[in-house]
Amino acid sequence: MRAYKNLQEFIEVLEKESELIRIKEPISPELEITEITDRVCKLKGPALFFEKVKGHKIPVVTNLFGSFKRLFLAFGTNDLDSLAQELINFFEIKEAEGILQKLKIIPKLLQAKNIFPKIVNKAPCQEVVWEGKDVDLFKLPILKCWPKDGGRFITLPCVITKDPETGVRNIGMYRMQVFSKNETGMHWQIHKVGAKHYAKAEKMGKKLPVAVAIGPDPAVIYSATAPLPEDVDELLLAGFLRGKPVEMVKCLTIPLEVPAESQIVLEGYVEPYERRLEGPFGDHTGYYTPTDYYPVFKVTCITMRKDAIYPATIVGKPPQEDCYLGKLTERLFLPLLKKTLPEIVDINLPWEGVFHNLAFVSIDKRYPGHAFKVASALWGLGQMMFTKIIVVVDKDVDVQNLSEVLFYMCGNVDPERDIMIVKGPVDALDHASPYPAYGSKMCIDATRKWKEEGFTRQWPEETEMSPEVKEKVDKIWKKLNIHRFLNK
Repeated sequence: MRAYKNLQEFIEVLEKESELIRIKEPISPELEITEITDRVCKLKGPALFFEKVKGHKIPVVTNLFGSFKRLFLAFGTNDLDSLAQELINFFEIKEAEGILQKLKIIPKLLQAKNIFPKIVNKAPCQEVVWEGKDVDLFKLPILKCWPKDGGRFITLPCVITKDPETGVRNIGMYRMQVFSKNETGMHWQIHKVGAKHYAKAEKMGKKLPVAVAIGPDPAVIYSATAPLPEDVDELLLAGFLRGKPVEMVKCLTIPLEVPAESQIVLEGYVEPYERRLEGPFGDHTGYYTPTDYYPVFKVTCITMRKDAIYPATIVGKPPQEDCYLGKLTERLFLPLLKKTLPEIVDINLPWEGVFHNLAFVSIDKRYPGHAFKVASALWGLGQMMFTKIIVVVDKDVDVQNLSEVLFYMCGNVDPERDIMIVKGPVDALDHASPYPAYGSKMCIDATRKWKEEGFTRQWPEETEMSPEVKEKVDKIWKKLNIHRFLNK
């Protein structure tokens, strides 16, 4: 694990490792930065530092996490699975007694002192202060990403709220469309914790204080996207990933705290019962999310570093930067899934499924209908409820090998018998569902079938060469000179 003091330190490391290039040509924040970044993402290229953004003094950096090497550099590891094991060892997990009981995560008390956030009195993120009439979001190099977007969108915000009843903090990542110099949309969907905090405040007739940290250190940025249980502070995960506490400073105009080393901070509040039409937005699904009514965030103060950098992420048809962050989530949280469902061997959320559309799961099958049981349980766990298609295979199938999974899915499935369709909540961005945020989900049981599952014939044996012949050919393989014609 590695603790970066701020984004500047991370950028320095990326540059030394040839994982970042500086763009010295003047580039427009309207569409042009997106086009360049999108091309680089598709080529699996480096992070991009745009030194000269037309009409702005603040530089822009994109594609910070768009490779596995950059992920490894961000979190000081060369093995995401070993990092996941460290995480599971660090947290005490209370296994759910039933599907409906939440998975509880409690940090071990003896090590907790190294992860709880620390309040400081002075912070780089408050070196420059804009208040009152000086507040102007248009002075920031906020991007318009796609031609039919409804406007300029903040795409990498760490949105901080507190439960108005319990005071429990949440940090989420919700896009923010700029409406005016001091107003944005707040696109927290109905399933998100930020929306829950807002709904509580609205029922109480109170405005909800909101702080938006743009460009804290890599651990905080990632933690804002992580699917933690609602009552777990994302700063604890960030503290674990950093190996030391996140320093926080009190906001100037609202009763919240923000990461002290952030690049830019927006302070403000969301009024109850105020909505405005937001969108369209070219989203990570690869489609435009249509317009809809969302709460309005009113900015009371903007603070920033003197050397502020504006980080942004581009989303669209995969592969994009968010694909790598999604893979990090898959690996980090697999051990937590196994604590609830120990029969799970591995899981793969392929990029083509844009996180919530498709999951390949291998299991140690022990009884008839086991695949359907696992799928039903997964749909009951947090954000896994959004998974539209779950394909379940046997434990000896490598779910990270797309070709292998498709082979068994096509060969082992009788559609009438092996497909289960259920109804329930779906991702709010799913444009195919008949109703917003409500539709159907499917499990495909691609495991070997047992007679108890209605298979009355003998299951065929797979073709496999005998070990003796394999060993014989291994010994003469180099003499055949075939290798000279391979991998050309």
